[in-house]
Amino acid sequence: MSANETTEIRGATLLPAQREDIELRTSDGLTLVGELSVPTERAPVATLVMLHPLPTHGGFMDSHIIRKAAARLPALADLAVLRFNLRGVTSPRGTSEGAFGEGIAEEADVAAAMQFVTDRGLPAPWLVGWSFGTELTLKHGRQHPIAGAILLSPPLHRTSEEELAAWADDSRPLIALIPEHDDYLQPDQARERFAVVPKASLIAVDGGKHLWVGESQTRRVLNEITRAVNPAAVPLPTQWPA
Repeated sequence: MSANETTEIRGATLLPAQREDIELRTSDGLTLVGELSVPTERAPVATLVMLHPLPTHGGFMDSHIIRKAAARLPALADLAVLRFNLRGVTSPRGTSEGAFGEGIAEEADVAAAMQFVTDRGLPAPWLVGWSFGTELTLKHGRQHPIAGAILLSPPLHRTSEEELAAWADDSRPLIALIPEHDDYLQPDQARERFAVVPKASLIAVDGGKHLWVGESQTRRVLNEITRAVNPAAVPLPTQWPA
């Protein structure tokens, strides 16, 4: 095989990174399990703190967009990726202690992740929530020293109007990716709901669905995340040296 040959980056691709199994300790005494992935050859330029979809509907730290962000973005975009199981959630990494808290008790989970970022000196943390994870971001993210927040398929079920409107006075970026065919909140509805946050950047994704299934949707999501956090790395490569 030629040294110049490349292979296409697809769903199961795992690119080089330093990967470490980590534990988070919450203020109410729980241990949460997770993983930190960082670039192998240089310091990360920013950090993604990933908050996964609804645990009662199968969401966990290996939900595919989160898993692929950890698999690709340290190598492709010089980003650190912290992903973990919220309380009561199991994945191959293990089980986080506790029980589902309807987005309320999980305030302590978000705080534990952010404390880990601080303790490790990880740079420029962004909260990246997907579905239920967007509710946690909107409800609990503003109190932390984040660089910004990215919402993937926000349903706005558990976020109150007051919690959403509070972001209007926050100077940090708030970016939402809204799938055209979302099951819960489609672009026109999102524009109405987010009207209380005029500075929010809403990105309507043609053909998108809530679960972002398919490599084209995965690439769109990862590119939009990277565009916000490290724009110099966009567009992300679709090939990697074989």
